[in-house]
Amino acid sequence: MPFFDTPITGLMLFEPRVFEDERGYFFESFNERTFQDAGILTHFVQDNQARSSFGVLRGLHYQTGHSAQAKLVRVLEGEVLDVAVDLRPGSDTYGQSYSVRLSASNKKQLFVPRGFAHGYLVLSPTAEFFYKCDNFYDREAEAGIRFDDPALAIDWEFDYQKLILSEKDRLLPEFGQHLPAL
Repeated sequence: MPFFDTPITGLMLFEPRVFEDERGYFFESFNERTFQDAGILTHFVQDNQARSSFGVLRGLHYQTGHSAQAKLVRVLEGEVLDVAVDLRPGSDTYGQSYSVRLSASNKKQLFVPRGFAHGYLVLSPTAEFFYKCDNFYDREAEAGIRFDDPALAIDWEFDYQKLILSEKDRLLPEFGQHLPAL
């Protein structure tokens, strides 16, 4: 099975089987039956893609209430450090984070269930980031947490002085402050 558990229940790393020869490669990036066999019963309804430059950090974002989203994230070009933070009330790993390098070359994907904040940092000159969502984007349900919150102690493996952040992401609240309900 191409799925690997992470230390956080429900957060799964997917490593597709890649077929390579002199012509190049082929792999199934998503097959609903394969995911269902692994216990992932998510029905995806929206695909998103973003291109960013070296040092761009996007996150940590999530959607609240009925607009919460599960995501399947991957990199089409370049490399990112991908981070998910467990915000599920009552979870044994509440407030814990998991990070993994996703790249076009390793073809790994991360399944992020509902109830997680998510973000990524571009480590290559540019990166094309692609993700499937199981719920439609809702501007009114947008929420987030500061990437550098000391309570989360996320190691972004990068000099914070060189990060490129949106103004919106700079103003996100810390984890210890009141978070909107999931």
